[in-house]
This record gives sequence, C-alpha cells and structure tokens, in this order.
Amino acid sequence: MFRRAAAFALTCLALFGPAAPAAAQDRIPSHCIALAQAPGLEVIHRASFGQPLAADRVRISFVGHATFVLETPGGLVAATDYTGHLGRGDVVPDVVTMNNAHSTHWTPYPDDRIPHVLRGWDDGGGAAEHLLDLGEMLVRNVPTDVRDWQGGVRPNGNSIFVFEVAGLCIGHLGHLHHEPSVEQYAALGRLDVVMAPVDGGYTLDLPTMMRVVSRLRSSVVLPMHWFSGASLEVFLAEMVKEFEVVRLDQSHVELGLHMLPGRPTIMVLDPRALR
Repeated sequence: MFRRAAAFALTCLALFGPAAPAAAQDRIPSHCIALAQAPGLEVIHRASFGQPLAADRVRISFVGHATFVLETPGGLVAATDYTGHLGRGDVVPDVVTMNNAHSTHWTPYPDDRIPHVLRGWDDGGGAAEHLLDLGEMLVRNVPTDVRDWQGGVRPNGNSIFVFEVAGLCIGHLGHLHHEPSVEQYAALGRLDVVMAPVDGGYTLDLPTMMRVVSRLRSSVVLPMHWFSGASLEVFLAEMVKEFEVVRLDQSHVELGLHMLPGRPTIMVLDPRALR
C-alpha cells in the first residue's frame, strides 16, 4: 500500500510537475515577511472561519488538542482528529478524519450529515486506506502503528492524513507513536505544511519528534497536542536552531503556495473553538 501511495505521488509530480514560481510583481502579496518581523511591516490578521478566501489559498484554524479545520476557496471544510465538537454554530464539515488511539481524537457518533467520515484505522484489523477526491481537495492517508494499553503494538492503529489543496500538501501526523519508516516517508511525499504533536510522551518523545520534523523539512510546522505548553517551549527552544519560530497570537492562518516562508518556520497558533 505504501508503494502504491508513493507511486501515486510520483505520478502526480510527473504529470503536473512543480508549480512554476510567479514573477515577483505578479505574486499575491502575503504577510509572510511581516510574520518574520521585518522592519517597518505589520502582521496582518486574516479573516477568521467562514470568510471568503482567495482562489489559491487555504485557511487553517486550530480548534484545540489535535483538531484543525481546513477551508478551501470553494467552501469545502475538513476537520482533523474530529471529536464531534468544533465550536459555536452548526458547522457540518464535508470531510472529517479521526484516529482512535485516545478518545480525544475521534467520536463513535459523528454527525450523520457529514458526507465523508475517514477513520484512520480499520475495525477489521487491517490497514485503513483512503483516497478521497473532492475536486478542490484530495485526502489520503498513510497508516502507522500505535502502542496499546498493555505496552504492545497495535498495527495500523493510526493514520497520517494528507490534504492536497490550493497547490499545497498538508499533513496531520495524528497520534504518532513511532518514527515513520523509509516507506512511510516516501508515501507521505513532500509536505509543505505539517501538524505535529509535541506533547513529549503521549505520542512521540520530543527528541524523536524533532527528528521527524527535521527530516520532513516542511515550510510550515504547526505544533499541536501540547497541553500546558511546557513541552511546546522545550520543542521550540531546540528547533529554533533550524527553524524560524513565529507566535501568531491568533487561532488561524492563511497559506498559499507562493506565500510559504523562505526559511522553514514553526507557526504557533492559539487554540480556539470556531465562532
């Protein structure tokens, strides 16, 4: 299965190739330079959930714990590690992903109105396999193992979900319990954006998670699963040697292929339920 996913990624690259960089005068203005605190520039706080998006952007909102909400310009909504609660109002995502290593990463009773509920495990004991094409967004998964409550291993109990949208490849590591294998790294492909758990023990220990993040070398890293914030600070203090660190003081960020920072950047979002 990993070989099929890797082959799929390579086929897409061969067919479409990397996006050609736009000329500087044609590039859509972004706040990436401002986020790096360049002199004389001010951070622009983009519109929050539900507001219109430019055609080549995606909005990512950090709801809390391991739940993010992704919005597309065409109005598609995806939620990661969905627990059944996103915030105020009647928000019905088009697709939700879930992992069941802990009850805080899934719900056995998802809203019946959600068209696509993607579970990161297979109740039959095999490996979950998803390749969902929604037109504006493609969602796929790479299964990984998880520890069980007896100290053993439950094969394929977690999935790393990958969202291909707005020219970006966005990965959510889920409840990752081990460093991906060579085959799993290959199946993931090049992730422009990655949501990484940095709790330091419930998922991966921090040194291993740092190694994973360094190897992925994504343009944007969004920390999650950090509870009190102590493990987050340890993670940031070490990773600042390789990555720019930006604290956005807001729960959401808009990203596009031509808005990615020149230096790999960790963007710390404040968790907040949708309003």
